[in-house]
This record gives sequence, structure tokens and C-alpha cells, in this order.
Amino acid sequence: MDKLVRATANNGDIRIIAAITTEMVEKASKIHNCSPTASAALGRMLTAGSLMGAMLKSENDSLTLQIDGGGDAKGITVTTHSDGNIKGYIGNPNVDLPLNAKGKLDVGGAIGKNGYLKIIRDMGLKDPYVGQTPICTGEIGDDLAYYFTVSEQTPSAVAVGVLVDKDLSIKAAGGFIIQMMPDASEFLADILTYRLQEIPPITTMISQGKSIEDILNTLFDDMNLKIYEENTEINFKCDCSRERVEKVLLSIGEKDLQEIYDDGKTEEIHCHFCNTKYEFTKDDIGKLLKEAKSS
Repeated sequence: MDKLVRATANNGDIRIIAAITTEMVEKASKIHNCSPTASAALGRMLTAGSLMGAMLKSENDSLTLQIDGGGDAKGITVTTHSDGNIKGYIGNPNVDLPLNAKGKLDVGGAIGKNGYLKIIRDMGLKDPYVGQTPICTGEIGDDLAYYFTVSEQTPSAVAVGVLVDKDLSIKAAGGFIIQMMPDASEFLADILTYRLQEIPPITTMISQGKSIEDILNTLFDDMNLKIYEENTEINFKCDCSRERVEKVLLSIGEKDLQEIYDDGKTEEIHCHFCNTKYEFTKDDIGKLLKEAKSS
């Protein structure tokens, strides 16, 4: 079962958000019919989005992550909210590269390094906040750690992983964001860095049946770990609807709607996030055109 927790360690010197996201990534992978490499790349971004979504202050805030390094994945976009609902898509769900030098799925190669990681925060203000940093490795976790350190001046360790099984199902997925607070000592950071290097990958521990609490207890042994929220749900859920698509069609203006109507063909609108298709017949377009003229 997927689960997200927030925690602190060493009397508040360390802030932690960690999650198991296996079911959510499995659902997204099936919706987008992803290859193994695409599943790993999209799953890492969705996991990162879930973790960062837990940092949002207000229930009305949203966060969008975008990464495109010019690779065959053709970019990934993920949008998340504080309620745990998240949606996302990969430009090329069929991308499938040979294993990398470590024998792992080549997410970095699929993403590419010639581009940026963008974080867009919509807090209900006139303009959203946009931060971006160059892509370092394309492996997503490293790139997010670099973003936090450079753009938000918060030294962070980020791990996001997806383990794809032989039958192409998602065997394990999860991750964590660990951040040092301003008054934390360098010695503490050194100890934590050593431990992060010594523990197995998070997907290995999840596939062994370890809970997210087990994983954190292993990493923060003797560091006064305090887990203070355990039941945050994570769901792959798109908020598209026919009504929303109608509003988009109305927004293109009376002239363009008239051209679509005169063309007489059934229009099919496709949602990138969830692959839902909405069909609009000539009569449907006519009703929208009538509404546009009367407004």
C-alpha cells in the first residue's frame, strides 16, 4: 500500500519526507502504456512530485515539475496538489534504451542533459513562481537535489527509484527528500552522507517488504527520529472533465469555433495526463458556438 510520511531527526536538525509509491506508479505506467525505461523515468518524476506536493502550504496550491534534456523521452511533466492527488505524462512512453553501464534502466540517457529542470509553484497569486536549474545527470534525484541546493539554498539529499519487474509491472517505487536545517552541523551532514552511501537502494528495501518506517529507522538509527504524519494518501488522479474541455473550446473564440463547425467533422480532444478522449460532434460544436455568440 502506498504511503507518505513526514518526519524529523536529530531534534529537528533534519527534515524528512518519504514515501512508497508503487501502486501509483503502476497505475500511471498502465495508463500511458510505458516501456520499462519510460516507466522508470515517469515513476521517478511522479514520486518526486508526491514528495514535493507534501511541502505545499495551502490546499489550493499546486506544483508542476518539468524536465526535458533533449533525450528520447521527449520530456516529462508532473502536476501535484497537497491532497496527494498527482498526474503526469511522458512525451514518448515508448522510449526504451539499452541498460546503462551499471546494468540499470538508462533514465539519464532517456531524459538527456541538454535542458532544464523547472519547478512551477502556483499559490493563487497573479503569476506562479518558476525556478529552474540546468540538468546535471537526467537521473532526476540528483537533479532535484541540485535544484534544492542552488535555487532554494537548502542542502538536500533526494532519492527516487522505480524497480520494473520482468512482466513489466512495477515491483517497487518510492523515495525520500532529506533536508538539513540552517543550524545543523557539518558533522551531522557528513554522518548522514555516509549512511546514505551505505544503505541499499530504496527500491531494494521496498521490494524486500520493508515499510517506509523501517527504511527511515535504518537510516536514522540513534538520531531521535520522529514520524509525525503517517496517513497521507497518494493517488494518480487527473482532474480533466468534459466540462473543462468545453471551457477550453469556448476560450479559442467564436471565429475558430465557427471554422470547426463549418468543417463538419467530429473533433477528438485528448488529455495528455490520463489519455482520456473527449469527442465533440458537429452538433456539440454548434451548441458551444451558440453559447459563445450569446456571451
